[in-house]
Amino acid sequence: MQLTWLGHSAFRVEIDGAVILIDPFFTGNPSFPGNEEAWTRGVTHILLTHGHGDHLGDTVAIAAKTGAKVVADADLASYLAHKGVAKVDPMNTGGTTDQGAFRVSMTVAHHSSATLDENGVSHSLGHPHGLVIAAPGEKTLYLAGDTDIFSDMALIDEIYQPKIGILPIGDRFTMGGKVAALAARRFFHFETVIPCHYATFGLLDATADVFVEAMQGADTKVAVPAIGETLTL
Repeated sequence: MQLTWLGHSAFRVEIDGAVILIDPFFTGNPSFPGNEEAWTRGVTHILLTHGHGDHLGDTVAIAAKTGAKVVADADLASYLAHKGVAKVDPMNTGGTTDQGAFRVSMTVAHHSSATLDENGVSHSLGHPHGLVIAAPGEKTLYLAGDTDIFSDMALIDEIYQPKIGILPIGDRFTMGGKVAALAARRFFHFETVIPCHYATFGLLDATADVFVEAMQGADTKVAVPAIGETLTL
């Protein structure tokens, strides 16, 4: 598995038979490394955790350009279909779908999911989720989405047994680094854990230092990629 952090909570995942974008927030993302053409090349799937603009991002445009299938919460999928996305695959909490080269499951996340229309009216876009990606011959990946810690993370670990974890650490809108480390250490058996959702805006923690320090002494490897850096996992 090749995993590239594209800033904030955006990732490109390459496995045999699929190229996946997760939460492709490019336009307006000050931490996006640029060169959208390279990061969208060959994309087959777009997976969304929830409907906030910093996660939904450029989904509509990328789907139109690449023909990628968009996998999302059922309400968010309906919204995107209304916006002209041709290939949507709706899911909801606890479900698993077969995407050919991989299977994706949606887990609980404690957050929100909505958008404002042109009149400033807020519209719900379903539930926020975490994502589990399981592919033959690859380590199972769990991306928590925007969330706080919750004790049922232990059940996510038991059911899906992820070996790679991606956790938000920026605080204010999600758990912070110290709590994210507690989640990783108490509820999961990750081989590798990767922080995200930080250093994007001034409201978020600027570094992963708190998370890294709180993970010291754990058996789990902490990987803190540079933006645009590709990890082989």
